[in-house]
Amino acid sequence: MKTVRDDRGNRYLLLKRSESASLVRDPETGDECYVRNDRLEFVDRSGLETAAATVDEPVRTLLGNVHDEETLGLLIELADRGPLGIRTLLDSYDLCESDLHGRLTVLTAAGLLEETELEHGVATERGYRVTDDCRRALETIRPARDDADQDEDASTNPADADDCAATGE
Repeated sequence: MKTVRDDRGNRYLLLKRSESASLVRDPETGDECYVRNDRLEFVDRSGLETAAATVDEPVRTLLGNVHDEETLGLLIELADRGPLGIRTLLDSYDLCESDLHGRLTVLTAAGLLEETELEHGVATERGYRVTDDCRRALETIRPARDDADQDEDASTNPADADDCAATGE
């Protein structure tokens, strides 16, 4: 499958080409139509890249740079808990320093994390936080929970809330 562009700049996936017209599909909507060949030009982009472009850029970045559950979990924890310092990350999660450093470097280079300085009294510590793009991508792939759902869960079984508070989880 090849990518073509019409004379208005719209990109399509070429499905079938005849002598005078081509059957094309809009990758965004899935709609198919015939367009005269003299209105089409080939684009130097694979059909698979064009199809992937229908997914928001932040989600594509997340999918392209997160290759295991631990890395995804690291991003989720940073999104949920706010910026965290290096020492907190090392103490809280079962990652060695070199593994953590490697993941943080890749995620920062991809634009999913950004480095920050965290203040602890008079001292500062290097830390990391998710970028706005990362937050948007995570919101896209995670189910939304609103405050009403959380309040309902807490009121449904208050014993669970006490156990959680007692164990510090």
